[in-house]
Amino acid sequence: MPYSSLEAVIEQSKENYYLALRQTQGTLNSEKPDWQPWVVFFLRSLKQHKKRLETKIEREQMLLAQMPELSIHILELVKTRGRLTIGEAVTITGANRNTIKKHLEALVEANQIQKQGATKGAWYILKS
Repeated sequence: MPYSSLEAVIEQSKENYYLALRQTQGTLNSEKPDWQPWVVFFLRSLKQHKKRLETKIEREQMLLAQMPELSIHILELVKTRGRLTIGEAVTITGANRNTIKKHLEALVEANQIQKQGATKGAWYILKS
């Protein structure tokens, strides 16, 4: 799954972030600091982040549902190993080298993985 960051959610609501921060910081030296502005902002940010992740997961599931079984297997190998060469994929899956190449090319075109290097020394990693 593509990377997702809470920082990106906070960045999009920078004004609210600083407002909540100032409101809470202004009460820190009092007997009863008011944490509500900061906590509410943080919880809303988490809620927004959760929605983003749900959307990404739904998209990922739709893509996986459309992929051939061998492509899913290759993608899982890349995820668990961090990187994968054509030779490793052939050895692990037992599939034909040209078949592996075609599945890797399709995964690159689908923006699931990216190719690093060229010719025989190439390897594949998750799309960043």
